[in-house]
Amino acid sequence: VQLQASGGGLVQAGGSLRLSCAASGRAFSSYAMGWFRQAPGKERTFVASISWSGGTTYYADSVKGRFTISRDNAKNTVTLQMNSLKPEDTAVYYCAAYDARIATSKGSPRSWGQGTLVTVSS
Repeated sequence: VQLQASGGGLVQAGGSLRLSCAASGRAFSSYAMGWFRQAPGKERTFVASISWSGGTTYYADSVKGRFTISRDNAKNTVTLQMNSLKPEDTAVYYCAAYDARIATSKGSPRSWGQGTLVTVSS
């Protein structure tokens, strides 16, 4: 599967951004999708995931209540709505596709997008 992420940019603390990821090459509605992020000098970490149907979602504790993951299987896209952004949310954000229909924070994605940079200024 090929993944193309977009929507990153510069935003002030407290603002919002919406990331999108377009998928191609595999039956999109058959697998879970997720978002990860990598801050400068740090490891890549889990942000959120959504099951194949969109009925089950998981979030990292650090983003619960502020970020929302969703998907549109008709358009082969997954979205991450980020509200109340904080400077510590600054990172390169990656979308990812799993082999399973449901994936928790401990799941290992099979495919990765190229990443999109989110910078939150204080």
